[in-house]
Amino acid sequence: MKRIAFAVCVVVLVFGVGLLAQTPGVDVNAKAEQELIKLEKWWGDALVKKDWAFLEKIVSDDYLFTDPDGTIWTKAQWLASLKSGEAIFTSVVSENMKVRVYGDAAVVMGLNTEKSLTKGKDSSGKYQWTDTFIKQAGNWRCVATHASKMPQK
Repeated sequence: MKRIAFAVCVVVLVFGVGLLAQTPGVDVNAKAEQELIKLEKWWGDALVKKDWAFLEKIVSDDYLFTDPDGTIWTKAQWLASLKSGEAIFTSVVSENMKVRVYGDAAVVMGLNTEKSLTKGKDSSGKYQWTDTFIKQAGNWRCVATHASKMPQK
């Protein structure tokens, strides 16, 4: 009888420790989700304010951007396009963001409503996007973006 009681106690202890070990992970993911949502909102603000330093910092050196036309841009090409005035943003509002955190990697999806010009033509509209982030040296940095323009209804 003592052996059965001992075995039951060991099983309860093991499951209890396992449950406690999972709780901090939830907090870490929730914190990362909040941090990434803030970064995404700041990203939109930086496009409008032409804050190139912030954009330079938030994307990794090997960043790739797939635009709505399917063209792939490197970090240098993307920033040069913005700095040259080829793409101008007067308003960027992000909504419906969903974040999935996988340790030091995360995927963020959302919908931007923007007022913009590309090569002098109105490119305003709604854009569904996906950003992939990696945590490097304690900071989240975007390594890839894909954007699709939503059809007008």
